[in-house]
Amino acid sequence: MFVLTPISPHLHPLRRLLSLGVLALVLLLGLSSCQIEQFRVRAADGSQIILGQLSDPKTFNAALSQESPNVFSYIYDGLVTSDGVTAEVIPELAESWETSEDNLRLVFTLREGLRWSDGEPLTADDVVFTFNDIYFNRRIPSSTRDVLRVGESGEFPTIQKLDDRRIEVLLPEPFSPILRTLGSPILPEHILRPAVEDVNEEGEPRFNTMWGTNTPPQEIISNGPYRLSQYAPGQRVRFERNPYYWNEDDDGTPRPHIRSVVWQVVENQDTQLLQFRSGGLSSITVNPPYFSLLKQEEERGNFTIYEDGPQMGTTFISFNLNRGQNPNGRPLVDPIKSKWFNTLAFRQAVAHAIDRETMINSIYRGLGEPQNSPISIQSPYYLSPDEGLPTYEYDLDKARELLLEAGFQYDARGRLLDEDGNRVQFELITNAGNQTREAIGAQIRQDLSQIGIQVNFTPIDFNNLVNRLNNTLDWECHLIGFTGGVEPHGNLTIFAVDGRLHSFNQNRDDPPLEGRVVEDWEREIESLYIQGAQVFGDEERKEIYGQAQILVQENLPFIYLVNPLSMAAVRNTIQGTQYSAIGGVFWNLPELTIED
Repeated sequence: MFVLTPISPHLHPLRRLLSLGVLALVLLLGLSSCQIEQFRVRAADGSQIILGQLSDPKTFNAALSQESPNVFSYIYDGLVTSDGVTAEVIPELAESWETSEDNLRLVFTLREGLRWSDGEPLTADDVVFTFNDIYFNRRIPSSTRDVLRVGESGEFPTIQKLDDRRIEVLLPEPFSPILRTLGSPILPEHILRPAVEDVNEEGEPRFNTMWGTNTPPQEIISNGPYRLSQYAPGQRVRFERNPYYWNEDDDGTPRPHIRSVVWQVVENQDTQLLQFRSGGLSSITVNPPYFSLLKQEEERGNFTIYEDGPQMGTTFISFNLNRGQNPNGRPLVDPIKSKWFNTLAFRQAVAHAIDRETMINSIYRGLGEPQNSPISIQSPYYLSPDEGLPTYEYDLDKARELLLEAGFQYDARGRLLDEDGNRVQFELITNAGNQTREAIGAQIRQDLSQIGIQVNFTPIDFNNLVNRLNNTLDWECHLIGFTGGVEPHGNLTIFAVDGRLHSFNQNRDDPPLEGRVVEDWEREIESLYIQGAQVFGDEERKEIYGQAQILVQENLPFIYLVNPLSMAAVRNTIQGTQYSAIGGVFWNLPELTIED
């Protein structure tokens, strides 16, 4: 049994961790100097950075992507982007924009001389095509479409060309998130239009199967700082500098300065740590268990650890509440288990039985905070528990009480049974290779055993996980996370009842579902997110999104867990880093340089 030495609660969390020592991590890794030497490669050759990723990319088609991280932040720009420190909307492909007094008309002016990575001109035609023919196209399953709908009617903005460099956006009603939603990647009309217009017998565009990961990287035409140059499945993705990129220094020096970026596929976080320590990676996310070890190596390893408060985004478990059936009449979820999952008291009991403080102290080494909301803590629209957000404190007695009141019972061995005598057990899945999530899953399995529930915890390949969550819908409970931002409207794709990421009760057209049930609270949350986008004042918006956050916590489609501190280790040879929880390490990648 491991016993932690008491430490001062008044120390900064980073200093608190230093007092814990590094022996456990060294024993866990079991590394020898010979093993470390096997991984010793250069992370930067003067013009290259190497980053570790847990899995291969799932697609090279930006409109179809639903996972993060992905390749598209390297190879595509939108009309606008966000400052990674302040979150302010700033120009990108558009050099400027004007907004009418009634907030119903915007005119964007593109930068002069924009080109695609194949040298072809990028004009207003590409912008209009991207939105009207791809994102607004009902036959293309893009999550971007969900956040571009305006108002209760779900109308899309009218986007039209004024001339080669100017685009007009007309709104049916005021829509406060419009600028951020127009930051989606702009795609090349001269390459993709034939694939959009070419449809099969079912009316599905060839675009939906275009630019998969089996496409030669050189065929992916982009407009961002980099273009794809190589993909070796299970090994790496290489990005090379886009010679036609628009951005440059004040003195006219072209950006990006770093010649290439390599995604090294390293399917285990401990191995990523090993490769970073041996010089093989340029940067690494610092998970709390790694902090103490890395902190002691900062000077010798010539890197710096950055920290900026809680991470953006959320981590949670969620039960499959979908009561629909496949066309063959087979339910998505075993009806016995579906009845448990759709019992609110059951979800509340599970929430009370998860020991988040132990999770913070043991898995996150004290470097985290409880998460209770779908909105990131850094957002001005986040509702704290002090402001009325419901929370579920660790309370096993309360959990058992809720279960008994809901008709569950215990046998002589303390195992939880439903009213018909069925043993309460379910499968919990997450992505394999993420040691933090695997540790969380193991703790949840142990925590829920304390109230008689058997959890069969099964980490699986990430792409298999995505397929089960988005396509087959064949799952019972999952442990994953969503990325987040300061603008809540991005969550509409999660909380719209037909949103592409409404994972806890996902709709599906192919094959179609029968008998899907949508609860009133689901529609009310969707309505509140729509209302929040119709007003502009921060206080009024926070009140509306606050109501939505309360409804989410009252009904628990997601049981939120812990938000760790945002930390990263970066080689000191990389110059110009402006680290933040909002933007991470490489939000200003085109400006960065490498010095020996």
